Amino acid sequence: MMKNRIYLSVIILALALSGCVSKNATTEPQQTVPNIIYILADDLGYGDLGSYGQEKIATPHLDQLANDGIRFTRHYSGSTVCAPSRSVLMTGLHTGHTPIRGNQEVKPEGQWPLPASAKTLADGLKEVGYVTGAFGKWGLGYPGSEGDPVNKGFDHFFGYNCQRYAHRYYPEYLWENEEKVYLEGNDWTTTQTYAPDLIQQKTLDFIRENRDTSFFAFVPIVIPHAELIVPDDDIYQNYLGKFSETPYVGRPGADYGPALVISMYCSQENPHATFAAMVHRIDQYVGEIVKVLEELGLSDNTIIMFTSDNGPHLEGGADPRFFNSNGGLRGFKRDLYEGGVRVPFIVTWPGTIKQGSVSDHQSAFWDVLPTLAELTGFDYGETDGISFLPELLGREQPKHEFLYWEFHEMGGKQAILMDEWKAIRLNVGKDPNGPLELYKLESDPFEEDNVADMHPDLVESFARMMDEEREPSPKFNFGRITN
Repeated sequence: MMKNRIYLSVIILALALSGCVSKNATTEPQQTVPNIIYILADDLGYGDLGSYGQEKIATPHLDQLANDGIRFTRHYSGSTVCAPSRSVLMTGLHTGHTPIRGNQEVKPEGQWPLPASAKTLADGLKEVGYVTGAFGKWGLGYPGSEGDPVNKGFDHFFGYNCQRYAHRYYPEYLWENEEKVYLEGNDWTTTQTYAPDLIQQKTLDFIRENRDTSFFAFVPIVIPHAELIVPDDDIYQNYLGKFSETPYVGRPGADYGPALVISMYCSQENPHATFAAMVHRIDQYVGEIVKVLEELGLSDNTIIMFTSDNGPHLEGGADPRFFNSNGGLRGFKRDLYEGGVRVPFIVTWPGTIKQGSVSDHQSAFWDVLPTLAELTGFDYGETDGISFLPELLGREQPKHEFLYWEFHEMGGKQAILMDEWKAIRLNVGKDPNGPLELYKLESDPFEEDNVADMHPDLVESFARMMDEEREPSPKFNFGRITN
């Protein structure tokens, strides 16, 4: 890990902020640093947006966002499932170092918490004067724990504390800071208030309420993660009947009614239309955020980042192959192949980021913290990340020597990406010194040709790196006991 204390030089700050004040914001106070909106879709694949090749689902607002800013083609999530990916984002540490490396449940509600010692991205931004809000799915600490979002740098939180409860989009309640907010017409068995829509309204309210100060809005949208269900509105009707459908039948207790089991996925007569409507709904949310910024005269002084927490899922009737959700890459959610961890990433900053830019810079979730630290001037300690602010500004960009992941389900997995070489080890819990797969992505982007036998020296180096790059964790150690 690298030890960093980054402060903006006068020259870099002047360059970065040269186009930040909206031409329409004549009555608004000028700000010295930009507002930041980080939108994190849930299980959205690399190929689910029009700007990344999607042909069956309309995403006009996100496509326009890509046209207005920079689109990354080699951006990687923190992990291949929800909680560890968020932990990586918040701490700037990859899954060999971040505290939360798996989806560890805590009953009755919540996940294993970030420790009190873990400084988050929100902590840093709050230290330099940002008002901070999180709206959506948290998954990094049960209610009241040291990992509760209100204890991790967020002034305001609204949404699902527990990612397991976030499998249901008509829940009985959501959390607002440390209080339960009961939703009208919902009692876990009825469906009146669609939680993602309510969370979106809270996001827009936060932006409006903090128009006169620098704000950070973390927006971990809960869709298109299963369950597959949307309101029967114009968005859904637009896709209904467009695709051949195979109904998905949930397990007993999966459907809304007296016997409902919260953590299951509901049945769905039209899973293709529903999934398409969920992705389109995300696009609509983004369009609403952009419109509010324009109305408030904040567009030129706001950075928007949009991405996904991991690759596309295969749950609840979802069919990522039908939509080419992984963009033709190998693998899905829970895989460390490219389709499980390569995600769309779009960044806009009008007047500062060149419109229509495309970047093949290899970046990852653990780069976001040092990037925003360099931009805003907050101090942080150890990180595995490298700021990609130079890439956003069209300047010379330092590169990673390698990217590392580990995954603690399905027998345990590890992966390293070094330039165009990708090494993957499966069944780590059973055999920590097991064989590696090796792919040359430049000539084999779909990871079809394992060339490990042809490059024993490389395989040996990657195996050594996999051992050296991780710190043991009592909770997440591939099933092995540590002292």
